[in-house]
Amino acid sequence: MELRHLRYFIALAGSLNFTRAAERVHVTQSTLSHQIRQLEEEVGQRLFERIGKRVVMTPAGESFVAYAARALKEVDMGLGELKRDTASMMGEVRVGTTHTFNLEFIPDCVARFLLQSPAVRIVIEELPADAIAAQLEGGKLDFGVAYRPAASSALQFEPWFNEELVLVVGEQHPLADRRRIRMIELHREPLVLLPPGFSTRRMLDECFAAAGAEPVVIAEMNSIAAMVGLAGRMQVGTIVVAGAAALNPALRVIPLENPTPMRTPGLLFNNAVPQSRASLAFAALLRREAMSRGTRPAQRPAARKRRSIAVAAPTAPTTPTPRGRARPAAR
Repeated sequence: MELRHLRYFIALAGSLNFTRAAERVHVTQSTLSHQIRQLEEEVGQRLFERIGKRVVMTPAGESFVAYAARALKEVDMGLGELKRDTASMMGEVRVGTTHTFNLEFIPDCVARFLLQSPAVRIVIEELPADAIAAQLEGGKLDFGVAYRPAASSALQFEPWFNEELVLVVGEQHPLADRRRIRMIELHREPLVLLPPGFSTRRMLDECFAAAGAEPVVIAEMNSIAAMVGLAGRMQVGTIVVAGAAALNPALRVIPLENPTPMRTPGLLFNNAVPQSRASLAFAALLRREAMSRGTRPAQRPAARKRRSIAVAAPTAPTTPTPRGRARPAAR
């Protein structure tokens, strides 16, 4: 049973007319009838009877209506109190986030939250994942927005969804027109990647090893923006989430497979650090926004007309291609 069932029941009980009740709750008459039938199936009794063109309540409906009205009144009062609490919240919320989330997601959420709770001060620190974990353990952050930490971490991780990493190259790169690329095809390809100290780099190294590929890492940078910027300036690829390249139309996003590198973003908490009301409210907003956006397969931007430039054909890989593809974890 859901709240809408009770709202539809109260509307029909008040008018005893399906047309007027449907108008009151802003649904079609057929939708209202269907929802009332669902409620009756849930309670196991008929709540209304049709007698000719009239609608009358059954004894069970007469008995139930007072309880349903009281329940809805309590819920509506509680929702009103929550809205007042949100508007009156104060204090400071300190959040650590990795660069990827700080491009669009975090600013969008901060703006939305501050419109509702202008008295709260939000402090966002862009940090590597390991630094976020260290600051959480030290009690310097309320929570983090990052990727799943190592299994040995004592922090609580709340997963949101799985997201793919993609190959990003400039529009003049020899691979720019590819629709998909197997990891084995990156054997001996020049790449710019995160340093080995990053968990994402370690995960990519595992994917390369599983595929039998050894790319040529010509540069290591600890900034996603710098990696993407280098990929746009020379014929070198990088591997990041698709959103990191979204702001540069000259870049090409190419999905990877066999295996597909996957990461799991989410919230990171230290259970030993109590959360304020403002912190819990901001975390709830992040959770809702993340789950509503979810993750989508990487899409390659429409190819531009390329200038006529002679490029050397990529060397064909000789290592056997492994079969199978990494499957995303169950949501």
